[in-house]
Amino acid sequence: MNSLAINAGGLSIPVIRSGPGWLILDKPAGLSVHNEPGADLLSLVNGFFSNRPCIAQAHDFTPEFGFHAVNRLDRSTSGLILAACRQEVLSFLARQFESRTVKKIYRAVLHGHFLQETEQEGGIWNFPLSPDAAGRNDPQGGGRLLPCSTRYRVLARSAHYSLAELEPLTGRMHQIRRHAAMSGHPVAGDRRYGTRRSIAFLSRNLHFERLALHAYGLTLTLPGEALPETIESDGIPADMRALFEEDAPERGIR
Repeated sequence: MNSLAINAGGLSIPVIRSGPGWLILDKPAGLSVHNEPGADLLSLVNGFFSNRPCIAQAHDFTPEFGFHAVNRLDRSTSGLILAACRQEVLSFLARQFESRTVKKIYRAVLHGHFLQETEQEGGIWNFPLSPDAAGRNDPQGGGRLLPCSTRYRVLARSAHYSLAELEPLTGRMHQIRRHAAMSGHPVAGDRRYGTRRSIAFLSRNLHFERLALHAYGLTLTLPGEALPETIESDGIPADMRALFEEDAPERGIR
């Protein structure tokens, strides 16, 4: 793991990997990537580098161009964000996301348990979705529906939850959250697609206020490399882990 961390805005944001012109950051939940100038992730990163000439030089950073996010995460989702501060690097990385050659892996704490054979083998959710975000009463959304697939695999279960690994095979808005809700296993803490009762219970009894969804891994070709490699987060966040592990674990799947 990279030893660099972005210490800004009262946060310490780990840098998982970095190189000339790029960074892979582990974004905390609750922090917008780019929608709050002066207080969002990119603002904090750019301010940090602007005040540290040696680190800036090692990453080919200039304040005039700054870091730009290559991928996006919702404010409520934690995990890996790839950012670039040179146009040629930004274009190289963005093309991989646009051509859907990047493999994205998430980990989530889901409500409930899957059938035993499904836990062991995993499966694919193939629910079609509308292009736009929906809500808890109709997570599929109205109007035109588009084909949509998410691969899932259960890693472990506790008394009330399943820890799952999820791979979106298509790219609809809130795809994992909507598919999880439609499967009957909404993401814990999902205020948009989860039940009001579960949200109230988590907040009142466990003081758990976040979405239990973490962007855990990216497989892509990094600048200067010939072959793809997999970059992983340093585990799921402590609050997600505590929610799962303190829920009287029953048995591990692996």
